[in-house]
Amino acid sequence: MKFMKLAAAAAGTAAILAGSAAYAQTTTLRIQTHYAPETVSGKLAQQYVDDIVAMSNGEIQVEMFYSSSVVKSVETFDAAATGILDCDMTGSGYAVGKNSAFQFVADIMGGYDTPYQQLSWLYFGGGFEAAEPLYNQFGMELIGWWVYGQESFASSKPIEKVEDFKNWKFRSPPGMETKIFEKLGASPIVMDFTEIFTALETGIIDGADASGLANNVGLGLYDIVKFANFPGFHSMPSDHLACNKAVFDAMPEHHKKIMKVTMEALALRTALTFEKKNAEAAAQLRAEGVTLSQWAPEELQKFRDVAQSVWPEFADTPEAKALVESHLSYLSQLGLVSK
Repeated sequence: MKFMKLAAAAAGTAAILAGSAAYAQTTTLRIQTHYAPETVSGKLAQQYVDDIVAMSNGEIQVEMFYSSSVVKSVETFDAAATGILDCDMTGSGYAVGKNSAFQFVADIMGGYDTPYQQLSWLYFGGGFEAAEPLYNQFGMELIGWWVYGQESFASSKPIEKVEDFKNWKFRSPPGMETKIFEKLGASPIVMDFTEIFTALETGIIDGADASGLANNVGLGLYDIVKFANFPGFHSMPSDHLACNKAVFDAMPEHHKKIMKVTMEALALRTALTFEKKNAEAAAQLRAEGVTLSQWAPEELQKFRDVAQSVWPEFADTPEAKALVESHLSYLSQLGLVSK
């Protein structure tokens, strides 16, 4: 009799465990980033993947594609929205052609000084509330941002002041940046992130707006050209993680929470990492004979004035106007603009 009771109890326990296993949901995601795995940002992206897999006890599994290996960087958003991929880990600047409002999620040039200010707008200054409907409109869910700070140029000639942009042919991402630099006398050429190295090497371009200093080193850009600016000032893009909304909505609530909270951790880790990595990269480049230029305050102000004059040109949809107003309200609180 005792044996039968033990057997029954064991069977009941096994049934409960089997039932639990049956109800355990798994999520498998295909995510693409434009970063190469050996860059600082590529390694941080892998850390994010490792974290969500570990925190979900393996219930979330990720197939990660680096260097835009499935589709071009500019096509990643659409690939996720249509189901070729599940998530886009590039940046919303590539979606500006769909709605100019994406520019003001991607990079409000000449605005914030630090990644911490920009992140505080997203999480505490009304940014998420303003951006989420924009993503949802295109069948996507904004999971979060990771902001590595101000970008630095790579150039075959010194870039020390606004005047140096005259007739400077450089790689530019799409969107507002092209308009700003055209007004400054430069010749921006929009090309995919993965084409920058070859374009510099062959002389198609004189310079490039690629990424932060440490990432540029990882890409090998200063093996080709020997001028840069540091600290950066012109661009502080918000790389995003955005997922197909239907895929995200079908995920268990704890998987959604893990992905969003872990993006906040990635955001802080990214900002802190690049504080250190950019400083190390600057020291390394100076030792290797690369010239780094720090801009004078009056030259920085010239750039900011031109950049801010272009904002209204891109605020041409209701969503874009709402985002610009949100930014201006927060930037005025920070004392960075006079609204």
